[in-house]
Amino acid sequence: MREKYRIPKGFQDIIPPHTSVWQFIEKRITRIFRQYGYLEMRVPVVEHTEVFVRSIGEATDIVEKEMYTFSDRAGRSLTLRPEGTAPVVRCYVQNGLHTRPSPQKYYYAGPMFRYERPQKGRFRQFHQIGAEAFGTDDPFIDAEMIGMARDCLEAIGLGNLEYEVNSIGCAECRPSYRNALTGFAGSRLDQYCDDCRRRYETNPMRVLDCKVPSCREVSAGAPAMKDYLCDGCRSHFESLLKYLSWMGVGYTVNDRLVRGLDYYTRTTFEITTTELGAQNAVAAGGRYDRLVEEFGGPAVPAVGFAMGMERLVELVKNRGVSGDERPDLFVICLGTEARRHGIRIVSHLRKNGFWCETNYSDSSLRSQMKRADRLGARFVFILGSDEVESGRVQYRRLSDGREGTVRMDDFRGMSGLLAGEGEET
Repeated sequence: MREKYRIPKGFQDIIPPHTSVWQFIEKRITRIFRQYGYLEMRVPVVEHTEVFVRSIGEATDIVEKEMYTFSDRAGRSLTLRPEGTAPVVRCYVQNGLHTRPSPQKYYYAGPMFRYERPQKGRFRQFHQIGAEAFGTDDPFIDAEMIGMARDCLEAIGLGNLEYEVNSIGCAECRPSYRNALTGFAGSRLDQYCDDCRRRYETNPMRVLDCKVPSCREVSAGAPAMKDYLCDGCRSHFESLLKYLSWMGVGYTVNDRLVRGLDYYTRTTFEITTTELGAQNAVAAGGRYDRLVEEFGGPAVPAVGFAMGMERLVELVKNRGVSGDERPDLFVICLGTEARRHGIRIVSHLRKNGFWCETNYSDSSLRSQMKRADRLGARFVFILGSDEVESGRVQYRRLSDGREGTVRMDDFRGMSGLLAGEGEET
């Protein structure tokens, strides 16, 4: 293939059989979301750039370095969404969803776009599945959301995960912490990386979020937010920890967990694994009580989280879940009259939920058996002139070669056979 037609760097095609692993994960997770009362919301992949600049923060790496931003023909600045929360909040405000009974609970899934250096588990087009809840500041919904994330990960077979939680305070108590942190970091600024020195000027709490080992060592002695929480935030956090214990969620309080986006308040949390190297987070989120108001809506508290699909797919594959889907049945038709009956059988069984394949040309029995075997079909039905005359279809189970017959008009018997309910000989 010519180079100009190849997929851009940092993007990927997701093709069978791998797509079935994605479907497995999506199906299990969305089922958990529905059990918790979360309904799907679908928002565009393109938003006005200000949606992200205003919510994420101008000084964040996403806005400064990573967004795919362009001007449309009318000169408006548009951006491919780099994360899911801001578009969901925009949708919530624009559609007046705050007028509905609270809390309002939604989930979303789809592609996001960031210009980052591609590496294992990280792409420039990546996919997230997440949930957002609006309308209550009760810490129980924070705990419930962490519990829901746990249930989602367990539903796809993941275990041995670590749950880290923290509170980063609110507009009342954060200024005093910011002063303490700037005093600490300012006296050690020459020991931080260039990014941290820039963050120190714009959003000093983000020096705690740096992944550079030397910066993490310097920040190890930084003041802890828990020592500066106001009474409201302290009570909220203590209640959160109590609820997590009641729900059986094991957790660690991480004083350095601040998250990389400006809109977070109070609760932050992250779920990590040791199986993915440096990029070890599989789910993360927190509370953002001021963001709805920032978008022109009422003062509505909210909390949410997101999971990275690519990392989940890799973890699920490591546990032996494959995408080896195969047909339930391949119907071999030899001759025009046999094809007429074969089409009836295929049509009926497909309506009953079975994956059925058949031949699309007049090929030999040997050729069709070879195709059925390559597809990995569980059963083959064979219809030729003898079967048409006798009114009985031959079947063969390819796993062990077991054979038998079933009446040509016994669709219930055929369905039972494919479902493993029994055999007719």
